[in-house]
Amino acid sequence: MNTFDLLASAEAQLRAAAPHALVATADRLLAEGAGARETTVLLADYGLTVLQPVSHLPHTGPAVSAHDGPAGRAFTDQSPVVEVLRESDDHLVHLPITVRGDRVGVLSVRLPARAADPETVLRLADFAAALGHEISTADRDTDLYLQARRTRRLTLAAEMQWELLPGRGCSRAEYVIGAHLEPAYAIGGDNFDWSTSADRLLLTVTDGMGQGIDASLLTSLTVGALRNARRAGIGLADQAALADQAVFAQYGGKAYASTLLVEFDLATGAATAVDAGSPQLFRQRDGHTEHIALEAQLPLGMFEETQYTEQAFHVEPGDRLIAVSSGVHSTRSTAGHLFGEQALRQILSATRTTKPHETARAVVAGLVEHYGSKNLMSDAAVVCLDWNGRQD
Repeated sequence: MNTFDLLASAEAQLRAAAPHALVATADRLLAEGAGARETTVLLADYGLTVLQPVSHLPHTGPAVSAHDGPAGRAFTDQSPVVEVLRESDDHLVHLPITVRGDRVGVLSVRLPARAADPETVLRLADFAAALGHEISTADRDTDLYLQARRTRRLTLAAEMQWELLPGRGCSRAEYVIGAHLEPAYAIGGDNFDWSTSADRLLLTVTDGMGQGIDASLLTSLTVGALRNARRAGIGLADQAALADQAVFAQYGGKAYASTLLVEFDLATGAATAVDAGSPQLFRQRDGHTEHIALEAQLPLGMFEETQYTEQAFHVEPGDRLIAVSSGVHSTRSTAGHLFGEQALRQILSATRTTKPHETARAVVAGLVEHYGSKNLMSDAAVVCLDWNGRQD
């Protein structure tokens, strides 16, 4: 089987593999079709700090950096990296595994030097993409890949929150989204969500009050109510109102969730928003960062039958939008200094040319440095969206 035949049939053979056997199947296919001598699948951990190889027991092996080294560069830059191995004539090809903009990990393939030609590398990149889709699907039926992503045990609240997320990124021709949560292994009440259709993108950032399992349960109810209302096809303000009623019915005003809802018209860049609480929205345009001032309305579930209103703004090709939860803009250092808008602006200015995923991570890294510890007292959610607009 030559490389072309391998890639033409790879998707069907990967689909036919048992969920837990995808790595072994990929290894066999690449050995037969590309002459691979070794294949390793590395998955990004929940904190996006390391890449962990998938194995059978105990489901992962020694990790490598997600930001440095050949594999880390492939993951961060989202492009193939060819590593020349000094101890042999082989080359190690590192290929990003990405599913519709959601960075999953890296596929590392050891090839004879003569086989690592540019055309083969490009075809292997397609193979890595197909493998990524199958890993995402397999997560419904096996815990193997979820276990391989963990450097330590998740709290129960964090387990619930990660199951609730759509992913950590999404991309189309019109936009690219990158998002990040911390503390990754102990997150409780923060969440981000999105949904796209032929002509619309709807994005939400939610911050359920409290900590731990209480915050996670509240956020789960809120996000479920927002999705239920969204899938009923009603407008943004009514989505907020129905979710507000659901949360109030359960908690009677004793617990509530702050939520930012934004909907974009993919063809025109027209946007509408409902600011129901504390998440804040910033826009970078032509080198300037501005806070998009929205009318602060009541959090969801604070009072019975709250009415919400929509506000309009516009995005243009080249704009970058950053949404942050209160755990970002309201966190204080051990000395009592607020992280605040100025510190956020500095980080956003320094990361203007980086990809949305790395910008979201950089904001959280800056927050951790400001706070002085990785053990943040409050959950932090960051969503970065690059707007390309629709090309005629």
